[in-house]
Amino acid sequence: MTEDFQQWAGRQQSADELLHPFPLRALAATLGRDSDQFDTHSVVPPLWHWLYFLETAEQSSLAQDGHPQRGDFLPPSPLSRRMWAGSRLTFAGQLQCGQASRRLSQIESITPKRGRSGDLLFITISHEISQHGRLCIRELQDIVFRDKQSDGIASIVRKTDLQPDFQCTIEPDSRLLFRYSALTFNAHRIHYDRDYATQQENYPGLVVHGPLLATLMLELLGSNADYDAIQEFAFRAVAPVFDTQPFRVCGRKPDSRGRCQLWVETLQQGLHMQGEAILA
Repeated sequence: MTEDFQQWAGRQQSADELLHPFPLRALAATLGRDSDQFDTHSVVPPLWHWLYFLETAEQSSLAQDGHPQRGDFLPPSPLSRRMWAGSRLTFAGQLQCGQASRRLSQIESITPKRGRSGDLLFITISHEISQHGRLCIRELQDIVFRDKQSDGIASIVRKTDLQPDFQCTIEPDSRLLFRYSALTFNAHRIHYDRDYATQQENYPGLVVHGPLLATLMLELLGSNADYDAIQEFAFRAVAPVFDTQPFRVCGRKPDSRGRCQLWVETLQQGLHMQGEAILA
């Protein structure tokens, strides 16, 4: 790639939103939680802030894959395959439903690379969400763009030696993926359009959203530890998960420093996502 992307570094974008409870209720129903527990005074659970500050691109501006055309906030790139590679989050304060909120986003770095599968473009974006001038969440989000012709499926998925203290099995299907796509206003067709995913992107099935996997990891932790004690969380995608087989969400009890290992695996392929939470 010969494009000069550095002019995009430092670019900022801000958004304001009043956090309504309906998205929380809808995600709770999707995940099998009690949706009646959420009202205008509820605390937004960790990672559920991804239901807000959504990009409302016009239908005419969507690319063939369903993503908005780039060139506004994110730089234009000839690499069409996009993946949310991971995030590092700090929960500095509780995010309250029913309150006016602001998110300030900034492109922190843009790094073109040449990998074994072809050209890659790594973009790190910072997001700071605040209410009434008080910082609630800081997130560093890593996005990678790659050539559509490159193999999007890792040929070798490494195993983990960790043994879970708690786990749950998820059987993904198109209903789950469609609902999460709708809740996050995500038109990326690999999550709901099977013909497109298999025939155009050459995947074996529909792709389970990376942020949904990360959310399921913290949901598992929250059911086995103190949900409100989560101070930091980081996750990294290793290989895509498809709706063609069940997957397991696994976790270890916090160690003496409050660090808790979390991961997503399949019996046939091994590790797909790994994360670490820090509890107070």
